[in-house]
Amino acid sequence: MGLAIDLGVMLDGLLTIAWAAHPDGRVDFVNRKWCEYTGLDIQASSGWLWREVVVREDLPLLLERVDAILASGQAGEISARLRRFDGQQRWFLMQFSPVHNAEAQVVRWCVMCNDIDDLRQAQDALKRREIDLQLIVESIPVRVTVTSPTGDVEGQNQLTLDYFGKSFEELKAWRGDEVVHPEDLETAVRALEASLASGTSYNVESRHRRADGVYRWTNVRGFPLRDRDGSILRWFLLSIDIEDRKRAEITLAESERHLNETISALPALIWSARPDGTGEFYNRYYLEYLGRTLEQVRDLEWTKAVHPDDLPGLISEWTAIMASRMPGAAEARMQRYDGQYRWFLFRTSPLRDQQGNVIKWFGVNIDIDDRKRAEEELRRSEAFLAEGQALARMGNFSWHVDTDEIAWSEQLYHIFGIEPGASMTLERIVSHCHPDDLRFITQFLEQGQRGDSDIECQHRIVMPDQSIKHLHLIAHRATDKPGSYEYIGTTLDISQRRASEEALDKARSELLHVSRVMSLGALTASIAHEVNQPLAGIVTNASTCLRLLAAAPPNIEGAQETARRTIRDGHRAADVIARLRALFSKRSATIEAVDLGHTAREVIALMQNDLDRARVILRTEFADDVPLAGCDRVQVQQVIMNLLRNAADAMSELHDRPRLMWVTTEAERDGMVRLMVRDSGIGFDLQDADRIFDAFYTTKEDGMGVGLAISRSIIESQSGRLWAELPTDGPGAIFAFSLPVCAAGLLP
Repeated sequence: MGLAIDLGVMLDGLLTIAWAAHPDGRVDFVNRKWCEYTGLDIQASSGWLWREVVVREDLPLLLERVDAILASGQAGEISARLRRFDGQQRWFLMQFSPVHNAEAQVVRWCVMCNDIDDLRQAQDALKRREIDLQLIVESIPVRVTVTSPTGDVEGQNQLTLDYFGKSFEELKAWRGDEVVHPEDLETAVRALEASLASGTSYNVESRHRRADGVYRWTNVRGFPLRDRDGSILRWFLLSIDIEDRKRAEITLAESERHLNETISALPALIWSARPDGTGEFYNRYYLEYLGRTLEQVRDLEWTKAVHPDDLPGLISEWTAIMASRMPGAAEARMQRYDGQYRWFLFRTSPLRDQQGNVIKWFGVNIDIDDRKRAEEELRRSEAFLAEGQALARMGNFSWHVDTDEIAWSEQLYHIFGIEPGASMTLERIVSHCHPDDLRFITQFLEQGQRGDSDIECQHRIVMPDQSIKHLHLIAHRATDKPGSYEYIGTTLDISQRRASEEALDKARSELLHVSRVMSLGALTASIAHEVNQPLAGIVTNASTCLRLLAAAPPNIEGAQETARRTIRDGHRAADVIARLRALFSKRSATIEAVDLGHTAREVIALMQNDLDRARVILRTEFADDVPLAGCDRVQVQQVIMNLLRNAADAMSELHDRPRLMWVTTEAERDGMVRLMVRDSGIGFDLQDADRIFDAFYTTKEDGMGVGLAISRSIIESQSGRLWAELPTDGPGAIFAFSLPVCAAGLLP
């Protein structure tokens, strides 16, 4: 009894709720704080009645835990909500402590109840914030990683786990090669550590390894989460997939590179200027034409290449074009690298920004020297024609389109064999036309009825004696009679010219026939032509060298380089002669390691001017992984040159499509290296695929039939093969040869 009284006094003096119970858990004492909180006295709380104060939802777990503590005889604790006298529920932490007798038996239980409701609410609020934060992280449609202020990974959304195909524990150690590409890892770690140290935002691009093993470019952006005092609580790292953007950037860079290469390769003088008209860019053809470097023609230095007599007019035109901010054109002569002046048409057009301001000028200089010469010749011809019209076989006419009224000169009646003064109508004129040429006359009349400014046609007429005459009609619409179409024209009797042309064609055919018969002489001329190529280079280089040395001050470095090219061309000429002598004396070729792509580029550079004149558009595809071939380099150059020339000749008559030529190299599986030349020309009969390699067999009117025969002899003498085939995806022909890969002993 004394123990109970002492324990009760002690529990009553506590500031927390407490009660005492028998060893089986029946309550026999509650302190004053219990009574104040629950509103129940000892009689309403003793035994098992105290359980009525426990919130029903918490009671099962509480009883289960109490039974376990009583059975163990050891101290224990459990949380549950207790109902206050006013109905409010608060969380309490119940701590059970046993009281033992001398024999270590539990004789009483002492229970202390500490109010933890505020703590639980704070914990619940924190948990809710954690849940809300996780929900926010999960709702972000990109990969998100949450780290501590020191950079330790604390959480990741499901997108991140799915992307890498790894668990959270595995991704915590992200600083290994399994997550970030080895080449990007050091940069990514260094950037993150710098941001953690400085507290500034984190932004870095690196490649991340996806679950399927594929690396994709990712932009990782890090932002610090700070408290009210500015201290960093966490870091949020957003991983944004930028693989498509990276590929687009690479594609754009490639496109720009290809565009620059294309502009440089275009067979025209292309340039760009700043808004004030000063030069900025010139393509390779422009610089090669002038024989100058880019620095030598920048800004206004380009004006030094313009003929002094044309420069003031060109500057005036250029100033007017820039002032108008519209496309324009002008003509002037430009000095070539060898000192010769040629006429060019300067065409330019502005590039504008979104506000319409000119930010750059683009231009092209078109060589019109041949046209200018032709125009000059035409003016002289017209002067002679005006003086000799009385003797010329031509007649004049007028035609009123509205009334079909026609007036002829006397000479025109004579040309048609009609009595002068006879009434002329369109029907009568058409009746004299050759039946096969009626469409030309019909087209001529339709153009006139439409009111075209200039109309003309060529057709044949049948004379009363059934002889044929060839006529050329030219007419111009009079501009001094608006609203009424009247044409003044001339009819030329070109029968003699046609007869002369036919005779010339016949003579040319006979001459070509004689040339083919004299095959030995033709072969000699062909060899001379091959030798003349490097000799022409020697002469050109020597002239350039003299010009460089004559400059003030002398361009010693340029002269030395030109002299080296002269020596190179001299060796090439000697090599050609030596290889030809070896070919005809049946001596073995000089086998060495040869890069077919590089060799083809040398030949293309040598023939570039000829290809440009033939309007050939050349495309090359030289594979990077092609091994070196074991062959005679000079002889193979002759073969490539012959194939390029044949391809250009095969397209000389094309007028309905571009004259495309492809030169490609690739490695074959059987230890061979292949070079292929394809054209878009007229092709050949499949049955002649082998005959075209026979000596003196040719399909050209001026051909000798020896080029392909010699080429096949060269390739076969070096253990190779030369053949022809027809493409399956378009017109033209393919000529290709393959050579064995260079033996290991010949590799440099």
